[in-house]
Amino acid sequence: MLFVLASCSEYQKLLKSTDHDLKYEKALVYYEQGDYLRASTLFSELIGIYRGTEKSETSHYIYADCLYNMKDYLMAEHYFSMFVQNYPTSDRTEDAQFMAAFCSYELSPNPRLDQSATYKALDGFQLFINLYPNSERAKEATILMDELRDKLVYKAYLNAKLYYNLGNYMGNNYQSAVIAARNTLDDYPDTQYREELSFLILDAKYLEAINSVEEKQEERLRNTLDEYYSFINEYPESEYLSNANKIFEVTTALLN
Repeated sequence: MLFVLASCSEYQKLLKSTDHDLKYEKALVYYEQGDYLRASTLFSELIGIYRGTEKSETSHYIYADCLYNMKDYLMAEHYFSMFVQNYPTSDRTEDAQFMAAFCSYELSPNPRLDQSATYKALDGFQLFINLYPNSERAKEATILMDELRDKLVYKAYLNAKLYYNLGNYMGNNYQSAVIAARNTLDDYPDTQYREELSFLILDAKYLEAINSVEEKQEERLRNTLDEYYSFINEYPESEYLSNANKIFEVTTALLN
C-alpha cells in the first residue's frame, strides 16, 4: 500500500514538473513497464514540447502505440496515420502505416453492422502492400485482407438471404436475392462462401419459378434446370446436393 501511494505521489509530482527531460525518461519507463495510461498522458504533452526533434517523433509513435495497447483503436489509428504524414522518412513509418490499417481492422465489426471500418482497413492494408511490397508484414496484410473480404462476402450473403426470406412479400424478392448473390460472386469469386451463395441462387430461382404466373413459369423452370446443372458440375459432392436433387425432380416434373 505504501509503495502504491508513493508511486501515485511521484506520478502526480511528475505531471506538475517542468523538467521535460525527466518526464520523457519516466514516460519511457512507464511504457516499458506496460503502464500505458501514465505513459500516454506524459507523451501526449511531450509531442508538442519537443516538436521538431527526435524526441517528438519518438513521443508521437509511442503515444499511438499506448493508445493501441489501451484498445483505443480509433484514436490510435488517427495518431499512427498522423505519424506517417509528419514523419514520412522515419524508420518507424513502415510500422506506423501497418498499424494504422490494423487499428481499422480491430474496429471492423460484426458482419451484420456497418462495414465502414472494414473498407478502411482494406484500403489501408492495400496501401501498405503497395508502398512496402517486400516488407515482412506484407504477407500478414494479405491474410488479413482475405479475412476482411470474407466478412464483406458474408454480409452480402446475409443481405441475399434476407431477400430470399422475404420471398414474394411486396415484390419479387427471389430475383433480388439472385442478383445480390450473383454480384457477390462476381466481386469475390474465391470466397469461402461460394458454395452457399451458389445454392442460394439455385434455390431462389426455383422458388421464383414455382411461384410464377403461368406465362413466365416454363422459362423460369428451365433457368432453374440450367442453374442446377451448373451447381452440381461445380459441387458434385455438395452438402446441399440432396436439396438440389429435390429441386431437380420437382422442376423436371413440372416441365413434363
